Amino acid sequence: METVVSGIRSTGNLHLGNYFGALRNFIKMQHENNCYFFIADYHSLTTHPDPAHLHSNVRQVLSEYLAAGLDPEVSTIFVQSDVPEVTELYLLLNMHVYIGELERTSSFKEKVRKQPENVNAGLLTYPTLMAADILLHKANKVPVGKDQEQHLEMTRKFARRFNTMYNVEYFPEPSAYNFGSELIKIPGLDGSGKMGKSEGNGVYLFDEPTAIRKKVMKAVTDQGPTEPNSVKAEPVENLFTILKVVSSPDTVAFFEEKYNNCEIRYGDLKKQLAEDIVAVTAPIRERILEIQKDEEYLRKVVKMGAEKARESASKTVAEVREIMGFKKF
Repeated sequence: METVVSGIRSTGNLHLGNYFGALRNFIKMQHENNCYFFIADYHSLTTHPDPAHLHSNVRQVLSEYLAAGLDPEVSTIFVQSDVPEVTELYLLLNMHVYIGELERTSSFKEKVRKQPENVNAGLLTYPTLMAADILLHKANKVPVGKDQEQHLEMTRKFARRFNTMYNVEYFPEPSAYNFGSELIKIPGLDGSGKMGKSEGNGVYLFDEPTAIRKKVMKAVTDQGPTEPNSVKAEPVENLFTILKVVSSPDTVAFFEEKYNNCEIRYGDLKKQLAEDIVAVTAPIRERILEIQKDEEYLRKVVKMGAEKARESASKTVAEVREIMGFKKF
């Protein structure tokens, strides 16, 4: 059984892309591996979040992941800041990380362009904190998106550098957890790209039915096919992609036939798509609301997760300190 570590952003609600993409794989993965899922509230500090909303964001994300199917009895689910060992490992790793290699990362360069008024040290050393999150539990696998692949490669580099510098085989060099063909990419409702919070084109698990219907009815389409069996424009193909995920095969076949026969009415397609999305998200939304009301359950989950995570983390930090030469008098 392999150890898998995955960070969860502490900002923003889960949308259909999250749910049908990585999250459903996480739910399966937790029964096949030793999984650590953490809510990355330290990472969010690089953008200076409003202190009044930091805790509520963590609470919201925790509730949504639990409602969607992550099981605290099976996985270790914790809040990053509840495990202080990560900050010590972050410090120790930083002593062997060089400014030049951090400045060359694509994500840092992009952030400098996007937020030139807030280029802080945490932003620069983001890859080191990510490495600490992973190496703290000596993970073998890490689920990462395209935008995080360089950071994972840097984690391998930092692990290799530590092992070489101290002549040990201590940290494993983690590889990407590949979901293969199972990973579904959900497009947005704006006609292009993927569904995401920053793009403003998403349907969220916490959305009320009226909000979902409104969003879907405003989705981008085109003038409709002019020839039988014509290739769909990207905005229309996007709607069919979502339809294939949330609707029955009969429903998909019905609208495919209407499109191929040039009889498609996008209003009907959108109405059906909206109702099928509501059918998928409504039970999850109800569960989110139930969990949010249960303060005792949320406290139990984070307490249990922190205890399990700290058991692993404290052992790692103690061993790293010993390897580096820290001794008690």
